[in-house]
Amino acid sequence: MANNSVSLHRVIKTSPEKLYRAFTEAIAMASWLPPYGYLCTVQEMNAVKGGRFKMTFHNFGTGHSHSFGGKYVELKPNEYLQYTDTFDDPNLPGEMVTTVWLRKTIVGTEIKITQEGIPPQIPAEMCYLGWQESLDKLTRLVEPEIPDA
Repeated sequence: MANNSVSLHRVIKTSPEKLYRAFTEAIAMASWLPPYGYLCTVQEMNAVKGGRFKMTFHNFGTGHSHSFGGKYVELKPNEYLQYTDTFDDPNLPGEMVTTVWLRKTIVGTEIKITQEGIPPQIPAEMCYLGWQESLDKLTRLVEPEIPDA
């Protein structure tokens, strides 16, 4: 967690295609990205190179919210994506860069995530804990194989 960055690694029992969709579809992102205790509203999501996104996390307990947005820097379907994040709050300056690698394995998909440039006001350890909760929710979203009715 050097230089206010975090790195995460998991193997998830699902396909790279399903994981990639979870990162590029608004309804999916809203369900898994906010840590426990938060809700998410996605105002904009255009998951193409140069496309933009905008979302708001709502703290369910306090009612407070914070908004952020960014742009997609690079996307390689089912393998790689990189995007920037900037908070609307001027007290959280700078631009974060999140990079996601997906690799098919014999048991599912290996996922590696780095997030760099986290504002100094956010301890990297808190960000890491938030990502762990988000990845738990992501796993619960993508692992089930539910047949159509």
